[in-house]
Amino acid sequence: MRNILAVCTKELYTYFVTPIAYFVCIVFSAITGFLFSLVLISASVNNGIGAGVMQTLFGNIAIILLFFTPVLTMKLFAEERKSGTIELLLTSPITDIQVVLGKFLSSWVLVLIMLGLTLLFPLLTQRFGHLDIGILLSGYFGLILISSCFLSFGLLMSSMSKNQIVAALTSFGFFLILWLIGALSSRSGSVGKFLGYLSFHEHYNDFARGVINLKDVVYYVSFTCVCLFASLKSIESAKWR
Repeated sequence: MRNILAVCTKELYTYFVTPIAYFVCIVFSAITGFLFSLVLISASVNNGIGAGVMQTLFGNIAIILLFFTPVLTMKLFAEERKSGTIELLLTSPITDIQVVLGKFLSSWVLVLIMLGLTLLFPLLTQRFGHLDIGILLSGYFGLILISSCFLSFGLLMSSMSKNQIVAALTSFGFFLILWLIGALSSRSGSVGKFLGYLSFHEHYNDFARGVINLKDVVYYVSFTCVCLFASLKSIESAKWR
């Protein structure tokens, strides 16, 4: 555990010693704040400020994370591959799984910081209307789970590429496909059900509504574990190249 925390701390330092973390947090806060103000104004004009505000906001935040997480993960391994420091990392007295988990944890902590900046929105909702605690807790829980999927796959793409842009674009394209594939789930039969099960969006809908289903939790956790395992194998294969 100490080695994992050491890798995590080192990566977090890299994030914050450069403008990356500050830029991402500022832009993320600006976009989510703008969308929240639009949702708040629309709710006040129409049906009043209630649970629907946070439901809509959680859906918006999930989409925004789809765009932002590839930026956080693209450099984790790709930069070390390009600079040649990956050999030093893999020959250091630390296991491959500790390296993978440490890098994943560092990006996850940064996402948690980003989500923490949005806690002002529930407070404003409570100030001007009704806030459903159940929706609040399940919504943030869903965001944590779906962000883990985004980050784990982004880490996998970074471990397989020397080019950060390629890693980021590949991750984003994959996320977008799995987000939009739910639109095809309306087709009848087993194909439609299978496509619906693959969709990130379909699994997140219940979280945004305040419902936590075990199948959705299992989907996100399983996806994350598979991607982390694949990242481990990708790093192990690098030793033989």
